[in-house]
Amino acid sequence: MDVEATIIGGGIGGLAAAVALHRSGWAVRVHERNPAGVRAGAALTLWPNAVRALDSLGVGEALRSRAAALPGSGIRRPDGRWLSRTSADQVISRYGSPQIAIVRADLIDLLRSALPPDSLRFGAAVTHVDPGDADRRATVHCGGERIPADLVVAADGVHSRVRRQLWPHHPEARYCGYVAWRALVPRPAAAAITAASETWGRAERFGIVPVGDDLVYVYATANAPENHDQLPDPRTRFRRWHDPIPALLDAITPAELLCHDVLALRPSLDRLHHGRVALLGDAAHAMEPNLGQGAGLAAEDAVVLAHAVSTSTSTINGLIGYDRERARRVARLTRQSHLLGRLTQTGSATVTALRDTAARLIPDRFAVRGFDEAAAWRPPAALPGVRNSGARPATPHVHTRGCRGASR
Repeated sequence: MDVEATIIGGGIGGLAAAVALHRSGWAVRVHERNPAGVRAGAALTLWPNAVRALDSLGVGEALRSRAAALPGSGIRRPDGRWLSRTSADQVISRYGSPQIAIVRADLIDLLRSALPPDSLRFGAAVTHVDPGDADRRATVHCGGERIPADLVVAADGVHSRVRRQLWPHHPEARYCGYVAWRALVPRPAAAAITAASETWGRAERFGIVPVGDDLVYVYATANAPENHDQLPDPRTRFRRWHDPIPALLDAITPAELLCHDVLALRPSLDRLHHGRVALLGDAAHAMEPNLGQGAGLAAEDAVVLAHAVSTSTSTINGLIGYDRERARRVARLTRQSHLLGRLTQTGSATVTALRDTAARLIPDRFAVRGFDEAAAWRPPAALPGVRNSGARPATPHVHTRGCRGASR
């Protein structure tokens, strides 16, 4: 009989875990509380570590067919002056592949397509989990059903109900002092966008990421009190910043503009499993979005988890191995992202000036090395039963297409 895994949450982490386990021989079932057809989020940037994780799931070719390689990235001032620039060639030379950008809904679609259709259950909210133990299977309670499982993967996000139930003493995700806006907009005809960029102001930022020939992913952050009632519209807040920001702001449709408080789990959990339940992605280690690693770390989690439970002598031993492989890495990156957030969101004019001077003085050829901690990760040996047909020598000329409409 197949070993059975129940995955709670149909986002990137949950779907990646389902694909990894399915291709390792597990029977999987994904419970997603949202109904079918909901396309949440805007877009994502994926560093080479995330691309390698998705390659190891066997979805590399599909990823490359939908994604856009970034020709470079850099940091700017609100007046447009570049503080630091990194080319795709530098990233490829150091890490083996470029950064890529993809519409989030497209990544969700390609992961879903790698699963048996009957493994996805939409509108299925899990209300309780019995974690089981070494001698007893776990049980998931969902809509009046009691579903036994050899493994439960809780990938139910930053507000994870499973984490609250099984780790009741761990602090909830806390507000980090700033908010973020995100949108996916048509590329303005007159806008010259040749690379991704992040513009650093004082206590606020604005990011630009080209997604193929037709779309641009824009995001912005600004400090705000925890219990804020109303925030200035970013379409007016950043109006005086350098081109092409004003044109991109004009392209934003109010209904497409997403806004949320930035939350993080601090400190990160040092144990990512309880009985036969594994926490994964934001449910385990939600971090501030300053390293471009949220989706990448979730995909890494999925690969390591599937490898550990599929090659160990028991599921419990595999989960112990998953803890060992992931807890320290995600804790280090969580701290790094937090420190970067304090630096980039500072309201001090003195600190802002020192920060910008330091960024300008670091040679561009050395700037990329600052991403070694995150981007140099490589997956464990190939998953049982998986041929990494998607992996191939990296090239900056990744095939791109006009991505589908803006995600909601």
